[in-house]
Amino acid sequence: MSVMITGRADFRSTATRFFAVWNLAILLVILIGVFSLLKGDTFLTAFTFQSMVNSRSINAMVALAVMIPLASNNYDLSVASILGIAQVLANGLITQQGLPWQAAAVLCIALGSVVGLINGILVTRAKINSFIATLGTGTLLLGLNQWYTGGMQVVGLLPADFVALSGKLAGIPLPVIYVLIIALVLWVVFDYLPLGRYLYIIGDSPRAAELTGISATTYVTLAFIASGTLAAFAGVILQAQLQVGQSTVGQELMLPAFTGALLGATAIRPGRPNVWGTVLAVAVLAVAVAGLTQLGAPFFVENLFNGAMLVLAVGLAGYTYRRREQRNVATAGKP
Repeated sequence: MSVMITGRADFRSTATRFFAVWNLAILLVILIGVFSLLKGDTFLTAFTFQSMVNSRSINAMVALAVMIPLASNNYDLSVASILGIAQVLANGLITQQGLPWQAAAVLCIALGSVVGLINGILVTRAKINSFIATLGTGTLLLGLNQWYTGGMQVVGLLPADFVALSGKLAGIPLPVIYVLIIALVLWVVFDYLPLGRYLYIIGDSPRAAELTGISATTYVTLAFIASGTLAAFAGVILQAQLQVGQSTVGQELMLPAFTGALLGATAIRPGRPNVWGTVLAVAVLAVAVAGLTQLGAPFFVENLFNGAMLVLAVGLAGYTYRRREQRNVATAGKP
């Protein structure tokens, strides 16, 4: 009898762990199945999936940018503004200032790195809360963007080579390839290199990191630099897609980015922001919004859905973090 009870307990424990790790993947499969049954003639098509992955690749890049400092328990609210000013300058520097597109792209990405450095200094040296510091720099960038554009669109003929940055390679949209490469690099960093482990330690316990000789100042600053750089790169690719610069572009990506990063912390490595969880979360959001839109949902449903998912993500992330800490304490207490 005791063997049966133990077996059932082990099964429940294994099933719980499996669901905790793969819940977003399961949800993604369920959503695809449901929308395929309800709108199989339009949803289950190559055009729909290609449109989703192409348009949501930018969301994935921004969500991954948010995830990097989030691993150290810091928030980067400037990513949307960095993307916004990068996509405007990418057009303006080429069409208005006459720079080669390569130089314009490098300058835009360098701007993102500089803003990330400033964010890191404000958070680690000036000891300003990351939420406030990055909200301030993001708002400043938005103002500079509006000043540069004068509230008008920045238009001009972009070189074909620049536009090709958002083209296709062997039939696969290049933005999707960029996301996969970035995700693989970040996965290696966070799962196999000391830098990623240091950021997690800083996020879990800054005091413990300090006692073990891990410099929060150095690694948190590096995280913000990486976040700003990635957000600016996403802005350059977005401009290659849009081919028109607008100061308002980018702000609408803030909510989905944070939703993706926080919701991703509930899967793969529950309780911690992680790369593949973030990618899965963005995919879930993309499929859900696309399916609801095809079912005739009004235009504002996307904001309602993203807002609800953000609240749910914060709650679930906090719950899974507490569960992980409880397991760690229980394990440490065993002889």
